[in-house]
Amino acid sequence: MVVLVTRSLLPALFFASRAPFAVTTTASRVQRGLATMAAEAFTKHEVVPDVLASNPLSKVVSVKFNSGVEANLGNVLTPTLVKDAPEVKWDAEPGALYTLIKTDPDAPSRKEPTYREWHHWLVVNIPGNDISKGDTLSEYVGAGPPPNTGLHRYVYLIYKQSGRIEDAEHGHLTNTSGDKRGGWKAAAFVEKHGLGTPVFGNLFQAEYDDYVPILYKQLGA
Repeated sequence: MVVLVTRSLLPALFFASRAPFAVTTTASRVQRGLATMAAEAFTKHEVVPDVLASNPLSKVVSVKFNSGVEANLGNVLTPTLVKDAPEVKWDAEPGALYTLIKTDPDAPSRKEPTYREWHHWLVVNIPGNDISKGDTLSEYVGAGPPPNTGLHRYVYLIYKQSGRIEDAEHGHLTNTSGDKRGGWKAAAFVEKHGLGTPVFGNLFQAEYDDYVPILYKQLGA
């Protein structure tokens, strides 16, 4: 069968042939836009230099809580709304392992961060983005800013690993004690395990509410 291509069909055929390219280009632009948004938020909220030495173009990691809220590059939430571990998702590479860090650089306050950082969650060897299958070094602890200390920043960082991580020195920290949580440095942990720069990131802010005393009791305070 011979198909005659008329002039009227040529534009349609041209755009059809370019469709996969257009979709790929659009997706790339979206990813670059998300990376720019994350970088701008980390600069605006001074995650750089308080947690990170420099501002990598990391993409935005999705952090959604069962209360119906989510982290959105520095939005203000409440300790009550983020008391349970969230669903954290990112575009993982097949076969890759990742590390998740949640840290507060404002302990006990942003003005006087003498315990910078107080880390709230640390999971390594995560296959893809299935946190339940990773190795939890520090169990999830919700936001617990002391009264009259203003907003605290809660920073989520995702790193791609070059191999498995074992850290007997850190051990396993439960969510029923605050021991070894304060004075911790994400940068030191990253350097120790050669994690490089984060590939995904996000943050929210929160200040004291009525849930905080309940959390303190859970931690044995």
